[in-house]
Amino acid sequence: MQKLFGTNGVRGVFSDDLTLEFVNDLVMSLAAYFKKGKILVGYDGRHSSPIIAKIVSSALNYSGLDCYMAGLVPTPCLEYATKKLEYDGGIMITASHNPPRYNGIKPVASDGVEISREDEKKIEQIFDEKNWLKTEAFGNTYDDTTVISTYIDGIMSMIDKDRINGKQFKICLDLGNGAQSVTAKKLCEELGCDVFTINEQIDGDFPGRGSEPTPQNLDELSKLVVETNSDFGIAFDGDGDRSIFCDESGKILTGDISALLLCDYLLKQYPNSKVVTCLNSGNTIETIVEENDSQVIRTKVGSVEVSRKMVTANALVGYEENGGFMFGKHNHVRDGAMTMALMLDLLSKSESNLSENTGKLPPSFTTKTKIECSKTESKTVIDQLLKEFPDSDTTDGIKIQVDNDNWVMIRPSGTEPIIRIYGESNSPQNLDSLISDFVEKIKSILS
Repeated sequence: MQKLFGTNGVRGVFSDDLTLEFVNDLVMSLAAYFKKGKILVGYDGRHSSPIIAKIVSSALNYSGLDCYMAGLVPTPCLEYATKKLEYDGGIMITASHNPPRYNGIKPVASDGVEISREDEKKIEQIFDEKNWLKTEAFGNTYDDTTVISTYIDGIMSMIDKDRINGKQFKICLDLGNGAQSVTAKKLCEELGCDVFTINEQIDGDFPGRGSEPTPQNLDELSKLVVETNSDFGIAFDGDGDRSIFCDESGKILTGDISALLLCDYLLKQYPNSKVVTCLNSGNTIETIVEENDSQVIRTKVGSVEVSRKMVTANALVGYEENGGFMFGKHNHVRDGAMTMALMLDLLSKSESNLSENTGKLPPSFTTKTKIECSKTESKTVIDQLLKEFPDSDTTDGIKIQVDNDNWVMIRPSGTEPIIRIYGESNSPQNLDSLISDFVEKIKSILS
């Protein structure tokens, strides 16, 4: 059976892997999976997205399903509206943080969460067998202009908006030329914030700093936060489901640090809860969870893994180390704007600024890097490392526990031809040494 789905949806280079014929066949397969009903369709700001949207709409209609176009929206906006407005499913056209030439399809179930791995296999089987719907009654395509307001109203209902309004926060938004440009600024303004933006113009080439926010490409955000004396800055990825924070001093926070802070804040309000996170997240979360009589559940890497485990476990929070944070009471998916609103809620109830709040957390030193690597080469790397470290966890790639304070995890990306290297140590210096050693070890295997 052909493997279509990666770590997060189906992605490929537009007009190369992701041809119009392929998109049509994939959506015909999705229609057969959904079987009936009305499907909400949205897309990100990539140049190919409006073209793909037409194919998606036509394939759904040809299969007898009605298509409702949300237009250009962030992924979490499409997901929340699918649930809240009681659609039978959703299709998001996006390649998230991938380079501009990529695009993709992300199916969403009626509960507003990405479909499960089991359902991905069902769709792949339908695709292989071309077991599509046959109908004499075509569906229709309509516009849904309520999606963005529904999403913003949903976020506002989860926070103390009056208290936040009273604080008159100053915030810097690095919108990354991406889809949160249509929602994040509007949300901040409705919360009475003074907003400064960079990379606000939606552009599928992502000219500002690329589609993925990393500590290396957020210098402009750091400078803007300091120059404007803002309370914090936040940078979103291309489709707006992930967010990286910058504190008032201009320091960029890792996704782990901001997640730990928000977990601590939310678990104090809702003790005896469950937190779901991936194997590559730092171990400090265990300390925070124990202090709040709660439980950590670990999954393979990928938002689908975390989201679906959150649903079955009825978890309060889920997160990934890459800035993907999920608040179960809103929706069990990564949501950059909801995460921003939670940080505003936290700061509105705190006497401390963001850096002082993160300074109260148990120490956590994590990092990640990547090396270009084919799937075949990735397998060779993991096989060789397993020979050297036979007691390692191979649930997802390989996780090597060097000692009590140090671990490294190596896994092939499910969306790009690279291998990712994650690590945690008890100091920044030891972490640098740890990662350098394993990078050299991997390069030696590859050569």
